[in-house]
Amino acid sequence: MSSPHVEVKPTASAPGGVPAAPGRILILGAGPTGLGAAYRLRELGHDDFFMYDRNPYLGGLAHSFVDEAGFTWDIGGHVMFSHYTYYNEVFDRLMGDEYTLNDRESWVRIMGRWVPYPFQNNIRHLPPEVTFECLSGLIKAQNGKGKIPGPAAAKNFGEFIDAVFGEGIARHFMRPYNFKVWAYPPEMMNKQWIGERVAVLDVDRALRNVVLGTDDFGWGPNNRFKFPLRGGTGEFYRRFDRVIGGTYRLNTRCESIDVDRRVVTFADGTTDRYDTLISTIPLDILCRDVLVSEQGSIPDRIRETACRLRHSSGYMVGIGIRRPCPSTKSWMYFPDPDCPFYRVTYLSNYSPHMTPEPYVTDESGRRQGRYYSLLCEISASEFKPVDESAVVEDTIRGLINAGLLTEEERADIVSVWTYKAAYSYPTPTVDRDEILSEVIPWLEARGLYSRGRFGMWKYEVANTDHSLMQGVELINRLLLGEAETTTGVVYRVTEDGRNAADHERSAVAGSGEKRLSRP
Repeated sequence: MSSPHVEVKPTASAPGGVPAAPGRILILGAGPTGLGAAYRLRELGHDDFFMYDRNPYLGGLAHSFVDEAGFTWDIGGHVMFSHYTYYNEVFDRLMGDEYTLNDRESWVRIMGRWVPYPFQNNIRHLPPEVTFECLSGLIKAQNGKGKIPGPAAAKNFGEFIDAVFGEGIARHFMRPYNFKVWAYPPEMMNKQWIGERVAVLDVDRALRNVVLGTDDFGWGPNNRFKFPLRGGTGEFYRRFDRVIGGTYRLNTRCESIDVDRRVVTFADGTTDRYDTLISTIPLDILCRDVLVSEQGSIPDRIRETACRLRHSSGYMVGIGIRRPCPSTKSWMYFPDPDCPFYRVTYLSNYSPHMTPEPYVTDESGRRQGRYYSLLCEISASEFKPVDESAVVEDTIRGLINAGLLTEEERADIVSVWTYKAAYSYPTPTVDRDEILSEVIPWLEARGLYSRGRFGMWKYEVANTDHSLMQGVELINRLLLGEAETTTGVVYRVTEDGRNAADHERSAVAGSGEKRLSRP
């Protein structure tokens, strides 16, 4: 069922302190950031803008695809949870009641057993000798007797892991898992990005869980999440057309940006001028390959500095299976080396319409259906190469090794979907903030605002809700003189990663403090 066209009424401008009009605004990239900016421009009644995207669809990395067999796939394990009232209101306006509300059920597969997420809170499920090793290391670390005397002394993420979790948890989970995710050694990464992304625990909680046999469930900001009823994550972003239709063009790749003349040239030879430019192009590509100047006004140091930014690529492998779904799990983490993926999602559990035939829920609450789907994610970098020709077979073998499939169930695989994201994760390296502190202000002084997952390069504020709000808040800054709070406009290393963003808490998503104990 489709929703009617959505009309967004102009909002009155904030009184006083409004900056000079930004003039004609161009937006490069129709992912969540670009869509958020365009939506807010419509809302504020600023009509002198236009958006371009190289893809034939809206949504960027938040787009969803339907394969020939009828399975719907996302580019990675997206869930719809939000830190922002504004984002929730936009979601409600565009989606109405066409969504599911899911309780997160996430697990870690390690040593041939399932451990509730987060691993470090539930080490009682490990073999006794490993549990002891993890507890002993944790106690030493948190009493300043580990490799690193404390988190404040840690110079990078690797040292932070040792300082907070100790040698046992670091060796068995934190180090192998994080290398699988990031495809970079943790010593190359800063510790400021962590914030809500890594659960830390104290010795008393660890001892209590082991001795009393209790578990910590529900940590994190996404212990409940929404998901579009049909069309995957991308359906939400497709619906932005109902507000911004007529103000964008797809299949249009940016070839160059003349920073002196403020003119964008596209691959088809067309051009467009701007007073203000919002770019979601990866910051290294933007500075190295896209910016041009007839007057030679782009310093070599800007290009060279931006090119020091690092990222990982990602392979998404979707496996569609003609069998009833065997699990109620949402997603699972895999630190062990016997499988190539770091995360697998039971994508079909998010909505009944993700497979060729919808499942139904019986009176007892059990789901009945003929199909289910697994979405597997594999990272790659120069430090972690991936054989693209073997990635599907390696993934299937990994699913068998992890106990998610059997050899006999190979015959029930009716769909294999693959997608390579050349830019998957923006790596928060130890020098990232230093790089941003030089490049971002230089661009902004020339009317060019780089935002989004790879425009800002801040993984800690790169969820889809963060990304959309980066666009909204930038427009609020340009038109209303309001401060941006998600990205922070002071580009410096912060002492505490939890201060990387200043945002609201959702009434639906967990605050990061909710915990449920189960026997």
